[in-house]
Amino acid sequence: MNGKYSAAGLAAVLLVVVMAACNNSGSSINDDPLVRINEKVLTKGMIYQAIPNSLSKDDSTIFAQDYINRWIRSELLISKAELNLTPEEKDVAQLLEEYRRSLLIHQYQQKLLEQKYSPLITSSEIRNYYNDMEDNFKLADPIIKGVFVIVPQSAPNINSLNELYRSDDSEDLVKLEAYCFQNAKKYEVFLDHWLVIDDINKFLPEPINRVERFLRNNTYYHTTDSLYQYFLSIKEYKLNNELAPLEFVEGKIKAILLNKKRLEFIKQLESDLYEEALKNKSITFY
Repeated sequence: MNGKYSAAGLAAVLLVVVMAACNNSGSSINDDPLVRINEKVLTKGMIYQAIPNSLSKDDSTIFAQDYINRWIRSELLISKAELNLTPEEKDVAQLLEEYRRSLLIHQYQQKLLEQKYSPLITSSEIRNYYNDMEDNFKLADPIIKGVFVIVPQSAPNINSLNELYRSDDSEDLVKLEAYCFQNAKKYEVFLDHWLVIDDINKFLPEPINRVERFLRNNTYYHTTDSLYQYFLSIKEYKLNNELAPLEFVEGKIKAILLNKKRLEFIKQLESDLYEEALKNKSITFY
């Protein structure tokens, strides 16, 4: 700093800048310097422009202070770089041009993808990929289908709940849903999709250990703590290293196939542009 502002003075200036930003009014903001490092100056106006309009007064103050600290560190580093690097090392024109070219190509490809490319991934493509790449879809963790309920210790008719969560009858499932709607802290029926066992463990007072042994020997699980009772019914399970069910990895396969088709589209685009340039004699070979 050039000595114009003390720490208290800088805080006061920051308050003015923050208030202007919060009021969406820059009328009181000018180009007066806040910090100077050699010939580089950070002004109040630069801070004002940087503060997002959505921030509160307190958050804006924190943002402004952080912005100043980052600006100071950046300028100190660039000053040292300018002093200690050779002219050849400081010549970044080629790097900037390469970055510019890569950025423009990427943006053009993304624009074409958005405008002209709407790939359809069929269920047969997904199944074929699944069958061809089975070894890539072994489970890393056990998965289950079932019912999971958490109710307060004071919940009524616990005996009824104990029967309903074990039942396979569709009418009992409706009764369970009605009960849980009134009384449960958490209620999840996942009979039509798989969950990783850890998705249940994170809600239990003590996680289930020796998961493989547990799943082989238990269909129902009930535990408690001082506040809640926990009920888990396991209808199906798959152990780690088993082949994942197609429905469990379908989203992952679809993403893989979509990315593959995008890459094929871009490759075809490059080929088409090359052929078009040859046809139009835009390319000259010497």
